[in-house]
Amino acid sequence: MISMMYAIPRDVEIVVARNLREAIEYMSKLKDARVMAGGTDLIVDLKMGRFKPKYVVYIGGLQELKYIHDDGTSLRIGALTTIQEILDSRIVVTKTPLLKAVAEKFAYWQIRNAATIGGNICNASPAADMALPLLVHSALVKVESLEGSRLVNIRDFFKGPRQTALKPGEIVTEIIVPHGDMNGYSYAYFKAGRRLGHDLSLVAVACAVKTGGGVILDARIALNSVAPTPIRAVTVERTLIGKRASPEVIEEVSKLIVHDISPISDVRAPAEYRLHMAKLLTREALLEALGKPR
Repeated sequence: MISMMYAIPRDVEIVVARNLREAIEYMSKLKDARVMAGGTDLIVDLKMGRFKPKYVVYIGGLQELKYIHDDGTSLRIGALTTIQEILDSRIVVTKTPLLKAVAEKFAYWQIRNAATIGGNICNASPAADMALPLLVHSALVKVESLEGSRLVNIRDFFKGPRQTALKPGEIVTEIIVPHGDMNGYSYAYFKAGRRLGHDLSLVAVACAVKTGGGVILDARIALNSVAPTPIRAVTVERTLIGKRASPEVIEEVSKLIVHDISPISDVRAPAEYRLHMAKLLTREALLEALGKPR
């Protein structure tokens, strides 16, 4: 094992993986270990004492997990692809514009160049920004271990605050974002924070809507910071289908978001504020996606 200096507590030993196979082997044999790439979340958690692992397996140098490929129906994004690389990608702009819209409001430039899409979802914060476009696109998360690989639907990946569906010894290696069935959809994203888009979300909403003949044919709505995990607003989605794409309908149906969320009060915002903003931002996002005046 290789130890190195890093800005984390001294009683945590860093082990540097030289390739994916080695990383998986470390995670399989080391007890009480966590994976680190950009470290923008984990280092803070370690300093706060939220997690106290004996080992950190550093995988930030694995170029084999940094890529964005289009296979014709989905974008395949390596888990170590940074948020800035997603923002700068021409493929993302063309195939999954909602992913770009969210990346644009993800923290600051310095953080975007370190934070990875895999790390953002593995941190499993209720405020995880990149979870929203992945939920809208019904993305799949590829995880690997010594036993092989498996795919987890993003809606099943989050189990609770800081909890995921990862089993011991598993590492997230790829995110698969379907786009082949999204022709004709329009998108919108709104985020409320204390410092424009550069802070953790107090509430954020992303949506994709498809219409035909003035009627809503499909709606996909995702929110963060209003439940133990990022969620899809299934009540609002189901109610919208078949309705007229009018401001009046959006105004009324957006109020049903109360059936999909369970906001709490914390040091950043009271539950009442989050509930109000969830209704407001859901309405605003839907109106924006439909091209209606707000």
